[in-house]
Amino acid sequence: MQKDLSDYRKSYNKSELDESSIDENPLQQFQKWFYEVEATDGADEPNAMTISTIGLDGFPKNRVVLMKRYNHEGFIFYTNYESEKGKAIAANPSVCLSFFWPDLERQVIVKGKAEKIAENLSDGYFESRPVGSQLGAIVSNQSEVVASRTVLEERLKSLEKSYEGRVIERPKTWGGYLVRPESIEFWQGRPNRLHDRIRYKLQEDYNWKMERLQP
Repeated sequence: MQKDLSDYRKSYNKSELDESSIDENPLQQFQKWFYEVEATDGADEPNAMTISTIGLDGFPKNRVVLMKRYNHEGFIFYTNYESEKGKAIAANPSVCLSFFWPDLERQVIVKGKAEKIAENLSDGYFESRPVGSQLGAIVSNQSEVVASRTVLEERLKSLEKSYEGRVIERPKTWGGYLVRPESIEFWQGRPNRLHDRIRYKLQEDYNWKMERLQP
């Protein structure tokens, strides 16, 4: 089986990225771009990001998760600490995040270290989740083999009954990570594949060095 995709081509013409107009702080620049993505009609889950980890088997693995907060420290997402990604982060906290916003022909690529956030912050977010999502975090031993979907659905029904009228507490195996960036690259599609790439690298004095990369 094969399919030739050589004719899949697109010209990128929507915007440009110039050192004279970009913010000196990459997190401020990220916020600017994120606001612009949110304002587009075609943006679906603009907070979706790919996270790459190095697994215990030595292989890199990518998967899409949802960023739930960003601030001057970095980017926050939530997951099961005992999942495949959680175990990978425990062994090697160096991760890469990638945002792809095709409607604006943009990417943002973040390299940094992941660390668990404070338990009270994870508690607060867990409490804000719908009941179904709270129970789902308890039902699923994420990344573990399961005999069938029926097993999960039966577990959920049982939990719904046992927790009826009760407060659902966050399981200690579930919570948030903060990715503290050490490098942030902004990619803007341009004509003739001469894309704009501006990378910020964190220096020892905690200032950011801005560099233009060849496409």
